[in-house]
Amino acid sequence: MASDAVPAEVRATDGRTPGSRGRDTRQRLLGATRQLLAGRSYRELSVLDIARAASTSPATFYQYFRDIESAVLALADELADAHAQLGDAVREASWQGRQGYPAAEELAGAFLDFWREHQPLLRVVDLATAEGDQRFRTLRTRLLNDVTVALAEAVTVHRGEGGPPGPAALATGAALVSMLSHVSAHRDGLEAWGLATADLRTAMAQIVYWSITGRRRPRA
Repeated sequence: MASDAVPAEVRATDGRTPGSRGRDTRQRLLGATRQLLAGRSYRELSVLDIARAASTSPATFYQYFRDIESAVLALADELADAHAQLGDAVREASWQGRQGYPAAEELAGAFLDFWREHQPLLRVVDLATAEGDQRFRTLRTRLLNDVTVALAEAVTVHRGEGGPPGPAALATGAALVSMLSHVSAHRDGLEAWGLATADLRTAMAQIVYWSITGRRRPRA
């Protein structure tokens, strides 16, 4: 794809496709939104704050986004594509024998790293989803769907069931992703209780490994 190609979903609020200057302005607004979310509560953020941080005006903000939630959704939508790498990591891993446990450790670590890197955005996604915003609910489902299916496929293969993942395997995948994402999202609070990140990673890896292979962690 050429570097100046415009994805179909990138539109101004009036439906027009922004030109090069408009795309730059839109990206500045998104960058300002991301930066501000890292330092303050989502509820405290205003369009004026974002516009000032992007060296533009609220009127310009509304040319590209209907509200702050729309800007956050645009940022979070990019995460869904990045999160697909977790599903790829599951599919590319070898879960046989002793190689399976390091793969589980790497997956647990990848979740922890992903949530730490994108915590401000993911916190908003979780909050808006819990409040019933269907836009964020749909995005969160997309965010977690691929790795859920990948884990279900791994369970099906390594438990010797054959065929596509059934309800039990999909339920296992969903439960594992819920655990991985929830623990990762609350790592700071868990650390405040005295739980080290390394111990959380090990605990999650053991559960993932057993769920996929049906075996306990191999002895060192």
